[in-house]
Order: sequence, then C-alpha cells, then structure tokens
Amino acid sequence: MKPKKLVRALATLAVLLAGGACSVAPMSAPSLYQRLGGDVAITAVVDDAIVNIAADPRINQRFASAAIPSLKSKLVALLCARTGGPCTYTGLDMSSAHEDMNVRDVEFDALVDDLVKSLDKFKVPVREQRELLAILGQMRNAIVGH
Repeated sequence: MKPKKLVRALATLAVLLAGGACSVAPMSAPSLYQRLGGDVAITAVVDDAIVNIAADPRINQRFASAAIPSLKSKLVALLCARTGGPCTYTGLDMSSAHEDMNVRDVEFDALVDDLVKSLDKFKVPVREQRELLAILGQMRNAIVGH
C-alpha cells in the first residue's frame, strides 16, 4: 500500500474507533433484583425474616393467624417485582391488603428491623439494603394507619 493510502486508511480507522461511524449500546447496570441474588436469595431472606417476625413480641401477634406459606410467596413475588425481577405480583395492593388492620408506625418499623436482621445475616451489602428499604419506605403510607 502506498504511504498516502496507508495514512488515509489509518485516519479512517482512527475515526471509526473513536466512534465516528460506529455505536456500541451501553451495558445496562444490573437490577437490584440481580444484585440481591435473584429469587433464591430473596426467598432465603424472606424465609429468615418470617422466623424473626414470629419471634418478635412487638409484632408476632399480627401474624398469628396468617397463612404463612401464602404470605411468604406473596412477599417474595412483591420484592422480586419491585426490585426489577421477572416476577409478577398478583396480590392485593398494599392499602387493600392492610385495610382495617390499623398498622402502627412502630409495628412497621419492627418488621423492617426483622428484615434488616435477615439482610445482615445473609451479608447483603449496605447499598442494596438501602435500596430495598427505600422501596419498602415507599409502601409505608399505604400500610400504616389503614
């Protein structure tokens, strides 16, 4: 190849490599669902949190007559869906699910405490815990006081 053609070819290649004529789709960041470890990890945390709740005298009476298997599966589906996972939550919206229960702030906080114990037990990183707790916080007004 002649020197002028080589220089032109290299210049064209440099423009292409710099993005002048090609585009690369940016990689999307993993969802919170993925960063938590997916369905298996969410299920393990929920199972452990239910054990904590059952042992917590601040709130265990609220769950004394609950259908625990159904509660677990709905909570897993809810967390899966809200964290960007492939699940579809088919349960009631939070206001309807807690209607006439008169859940108090201290009870909501107790449940969150019990969940955090499980998140800590499974060594869920602080960033992911904060994101998950922010999602729960968004539901607070639909749960407390109804």
